[in-house]
Amino acid sequence: MRRRASRREFLVAAGGAAAGIGLGSVIAVAPARATPEAMREAIRKVVGSARIGTGRVKLELPPLSENGNTVPLAVSVESPMTAADHVKAIHVFTEKNPQPEVVSFRLGPRAGRASVATRIRLADTQTVVAIGEMSDGSFWSASASVVVTLAACLEEA
Repeated sequence: MRRRASRREFLVAAGGAAAGIGLGSVIAVAPARATPEAMREAIRKVVGSARIGTGRVKLELPPLSENGNTVPLAVSVESPMTAADHVKAIHVFTEKNPQPEVVSFRLGPRAGRASVATRIRLADTQTVVAIGEMSDGSFWSASASVVVTLAACLEEA
């Protein structure tokens, strides 16, 4: 006569199998690393074939960041923010993060001003690009380079 497995035995066996499958997929996956070309492609997906002008966008990032986990970022776009002339969106891209499109903020004329601030994560020293999408279909941009260093306690003497 066959003995039926208890629910506890079944759950332990199923959990072990799931962990083994999950561990195999983690080991097989290499860390993602974006390239400047991946960033350009992500920008093309947002703007299409439209020309991107320089100006009107102000991007504020520290030129040197010791901790790439929390880099302060502020973006503002010059606009009267009226129903006829306003900023529809602000997009932020990076060239070396695993995902080149970091964030997109959707705005409308009732926002009052086109200004956003947050903290982003940067994987390495790189260029950050901010693009303002206007209600008339035009795009404006600014870029900034950020040097990301290791914390002093992690450096070898």
